[in-house]
Amino acid sequence: MAVNTARGVDEMADGADAAEEQRDVPLIDSSVPHSARMWDFWLGGKDNYEADRRAGETAREAYPGIVDIARTSREMLSRAVRFLVCEAGVRQFLDVGTGLPTAENTHEIAQKYAPESRIVYVDNDPLVLTHARALLVGAREGATDYLHADVREPQSILENAERTLDLSRPVALILFGIVGHIDEHAEAVSIVRRLMSGLAAGSYLALYTGTDADPALVEAERRIGENGGTPYRLSNPEQVNELFSGLEIIEPGVVPGPQWRPEGPVVDSPAKTASLGGLARKP
Repeated sequence: MAVNTARGVDEMADGADAAEEQRDVPLIDSSVPHSARMWDFWLGGKDNYEADRRAGETAREAYPGIVDIARTSREMLSRAVRFLVCEAGVRQFLDVGTGLPTAENTHEIAQKYAPESRIVYVDNDPLVLTHARALLVGAREGATDYLHADVREPQSILENAERTLDLSRPVALILFGIVGHIDEHAEAVSIVRRLMSGLAAGSYLALYTGTDADPALVEAERRIGENGGTPYRLSNPEQVNELFSGLEIIEPGVVPGPQWRPEGPVVDSPAKTASLGGLARKP
C-alpha cells in the first residue's frame, strides 16, 4: 500500500501540496469496527463510530477487564518511554500501531524529558491520519512524523521512517497492542525481526500484548470477530517471549503489564492475567 506521510507543523504542506496530500487520504469506512477506534471507546474517547462502540461494548460485556487492559497498556507505555529516555538515553522512537491521540502520547513523554527527541508514528486507520496534526505538535527542538502504513510492510516503514530518524543510531521500536493484528504468530516474529534488523545496535524493542490465559478474554475476542471487527490474536507466554528472541531483556523481564517497573503498589486487575509486556535491547 502507499505510504502517506504527514510532517511536523512547521513542515506541513500548504496550497496545492496540501490539496494533493488530502487526495491521498484513504476513505474512512465507519461501518466496520477498527481496533484504534475501539481502544479510543474503551478509554473514554470520542473519536469512534457506532460500529466501533457496538463491537467495543459487546467485547466489554463479555470481558469487562478489556478496559483495564487498554488502560494498563497506556500506563506501561508511559513508564517504558520514561525509562528509555531517562535511563537508556534513547532519543529516537518508532511507534507502530499508534492509535488515536490521547493523554501522554509517546512524543509528549519523550520530549518532556528530552525535547530533542524524534518520533515517527505509524498506523493504518484513516481516522488516525486525520488526527496526525495533533500527534505532530511537539517540541521545536525535536521532530515528529506520521506514516499511514501497515505493520505488515516493515521495509516500507523503515524506508519512510528514515525521513525523520537516523537509523544508524539507536531507535526504540514500540509495538503496543499491535502484534495480535498479525494473523499468524510466525509472521509476527518475522515482522518484528525485520523491523529490528533495520535498526542500529543499541536499539530497543518495547512490546505489550494480550494473552490467552483468561478464557473470558478469548471469548470477548471471538465476539469482536462476530460483530465485524478484526479479532486480536492472543498469544501464550512462549510466543510472547519468542518475539524478543536475540535481544537482551531488561529487568524485570517479560511480565504482566502492571508488573513492569510499577511506580506504586500493584493492585489486582485482569491485566495481571491477560497481558504481557517487556523491553529488550539489541546487542
